[in-house]
Amino acid sequence: MSRKQMHPTFQKKWVMQLDCRFCGNCVCLRGMKAILLADTSVELYSTDYPPKSGVEQFGETYGTKKCSCKIKDIACLRCGNPVGYKVTLPCKPCLQSCNNGHFYMFHSSAVESMERLDLTGDNLLLWSNLPETLEEEERLRAQYYEDKEECCR
Repeated sequence: MSRKQMHPTFQKKWVMQLDCRFCGNCVCLRGMKAILLADTSVELYSTDYPPKSGVEQFGETYGTKKCSCKIKDIACLRCGNPVGYKVTLPCKPCLQSCNNGHFYMFHSSAVESMERLDLTGDNLLLWSNLPETLEEEERLRAQYYEDKEECCR
């Protein structure tokens, strides 16, 4: 789901960096505080793109008790501890509910979160201002620091 298609409520949320609570490894640069659709009393974090060097899927795909989604656990690549799961096959009720389009979920008990700043370093980064892809975000960050270095010369 693109930022333009995302419900306005989600666009106003802060972008979070998520670190593994067990070893401090960054497992996500594009986290969003969320609630479990099938049980709104459960708080967690979600993302559209997990970092390639942060987490990996492991184990078998399994079903949930609260809905018909199929999920697979994800673990921190540095320490191996489970930190969340990937929704590999969302069920129809979850897809039809108001959702942010994210399929990677992180357990609040397994990660520590920190709000990210925008490229100026002055404001908290909102999802509405986040580039569509990781590649675009990295390109903009590199361009920003290159321009900043030119100003300092």
